[in-house]
Order: sequence, then structure tokens, then C-alpha cells
Amino acid sequence: HNETNYSQNNNLMLEIKEEELKKVLPSDGPSIDEVKKYLEKYNDEYIVIKCGGSVLVDNKLFDIFIKDISVLNKLGFIPIIVHGGGKRISNKLNELGIKSNFIKGLRVTEKETIEVVEQVLIEFNSEIIEALKEQQCTSQTINSRENNIMTVVQENTELGFVGTPTEINKSIIDKIVDEKKVPVIAPLGLDENNQAYNINADTAAGSIAKKIEARRLIIMSDVEGVLDSNKKLIPEINSQSIKDLINDEVVTGGMIPKINNCLDVACNGVKGVVIIDGRKNHSILFELLSDKGSGTLIRQWKN
Repeated sequence: HNETNYSQNNNLMLEIKEEELKKVLPSDGPSIDEVKKYLEKYNDEYIVIKCGGSVLVDNKLFDIFIKDISVLNKLGFIPIIVHGGGKRISNKLNELGIKSNFIKGLRVTEKETIEVVEQVLIEFNSEIIEALKEQQCTSQTINSRENNIMTVVQENTELGFVGTPTEINKSIIDKIVDEKKVPVIAPLGLDENNQAYNINADTAAGSIAKKIEARRLIIMSDVEGVLDSNKKLIPEINSQSIKDLINDEVVTGGMIPKINNCLDVACNGVKGVVIIDGRKNHSILFELLSDKGSGTLIRQWKN
């Protein structure tokens, strides 16, 4: 008799969950049946999501991104956002007539440039916070002026105020997450003299993911993922196959540092790093909550 009661209660729980899921999930996202399978997978584990590229400048993509983050938060996942802002920074510098020089894809950051960079990233950071609030998702800002978590050293003198993280303060992230808020992190850090430095957003996200031993690092960009020599998406690669792709010049240019950064993260305590296409509808939800995933998953090679 007790057993039937128990199974009835259990079914009731499932029904409630299903009703809740219907309310929370977008109709053009992964199906409820698929989502149910993945609800347990990332239980209590950190998911670091780095967003850059078009997601940050295209209003429609930005709105979908914000909705997806709030969906994850409502489902009880722990998303941690690290955002870039390259295009916005370039626009602002152009507006002010400050010329940008790049060395190997990294912006040379002079004294007057870092002030603009910091201002643009902090402004943008609060826009993300506001947008999440409109989706009934509370979040907390992390930048060089407020809740700073990154201690940096200068990367090299040529690049100016570009920093490499040496320390990440995990306790600040933990505290925000314990309050069921989403940490929203600008890629800025301070050196020992409290001077602000710009950090490459991929590098920042990678350092944070390693420090907090995230289950996943998702890098959203304007590419489908890693493509083979026939320009077809490679769904999964490991440290071994990456070396071949670079040697055979299938992976070239700016994709090499991106992939090497992903590889470093995958070999240092993060189970999987994924490069996904932020231009695709609900790409984050499809990556985490569907069978086919999206983009390219990068894992450590184990023989």
C-alpha cells in the first residue's frame, strides 16, 4: 500500500516538473523529454560560459543568450558568465579618435586605452545584469572596481595594460552562487598596485574554469566550432587530434590560440570545453540539454 502511494507521489513530482519545464523552456529549444534526461547531469556543478562576438552586438542574439542563461538558472544549474566586449571597445575608441594597434590578435592597451576599456566593459557588465533582471534572474557584477576576483601580472611590455591572471578568488564566486545569483564577470583584473588590466576574455574564462573546477567551459563565438579540411564540423576532438589538425594546417590563424587555451583548460580539471556558435538559436541550451549538442567538444586524450 505504501509503495503505491510512493509511486503516485513520484509521478506527481514528475508531472509538476513537467509543468514547470513547460513554463520555463522556450518552444524552439530542446524538447522536454531531452531536457529531463540532462537535469541531473550538471547537478551542483559550475558551468562557465564565455560570450563574445555577435552575441554581444546583435540585439536579437543577445536577448536569446540572456533568456537561455535565465532558463539555466531557473532549472537549478549554476551558470557563470564571462563576457568580452572587443567590438564595443573598438567602436568607443574609434568614436574618441584613439587608434587601436594589434599584435598577434591582441589589442595593445595604452594608458588612455585601458581607461576606455575598463569603462566600456563595466558599462556592458551592468547591461547584462539589467537584462537578466528583466528575465527574473538575479545576478551579481564582478569587475575591477567591484568584487574583483582576478589578480594579474603584465603579459608583456609591448602590449601595455594587458594582463595574465595569476590568482582567482574563488570564494567571491562561491558566495554569489550560494545566494542563487549568476556571477557576471568582466575580463578585467588588478595588479598588486591596484592598476586595472584588460584580460583576453577566453584566457579569463579559462583561468576561472580551472580554478573553480567547472564541469564545462562553453566558449560562444562566431564560428560553428572546429571544422575539418572539408569545412565540416568536427563534433569532438582530443589533445591528440588537435595536434594533427594544427600540424596539417587545418586549424590556422586566430583559431590556434583559442584551441590551445581550450586544450589547456581540458587538461587541467575541466571535464569538457566546447566551442559553440553563438549565432545559432538557443545554442547554449542545445549544447547542455540535448542529445546532439552543438559545436565542438574538446577533451583530454586518454590512451
